[in-house]
Amino acid sequence: MQNKLAQPGRKYAYKQVLLQFLLTLLSFIICFFGWGFTAATSALAGGMVSVIPNFVFAHKAFKFAGARAARQVVDSFYGGVKIKLVLTAILFALCFKFLDLSLLAFFITYSITMLVPWVNAIVNRFHFNQQKLG
Repeated sequence: MQNKLAQPGRKYAYKQVLLQFLLTLLSFIICFFGWGFTAATSALAGGMVSVIPNFVFAHKAFKFAGARAARQVVDSFYGGVKIKLVLTAILFALCFKFLDLSLLAFFITYSITMLVPWVNAIVNRFHFNQQKLG
């Protein structure tokens, strides 16, 4: 059973992951028509190196909420961050080992998708903290 207090946070995190994924697809399309298949697959790989760990983090980190579950909240966030970092390193290694990459497309897409939460917070002016739970 999911904690109802954690649902707004989880929903917000999933929206950010969706934005990252859509930006990855847009980058894929732009690179495909602008520079070809290698650049497009590199952009897709770079975006997915960001999207997949962030999705796993969002799933893991927002399981608990509330004062009674304070320790569980902290543990789930730390666990989510650990998994995210390890998964990111593994995905980078796999991409560099097995894919023929255009490094520019790969790293630009990765960097842009990593900026999504920051830009989203600035654009929304941190309204998430002002939502009513009920």
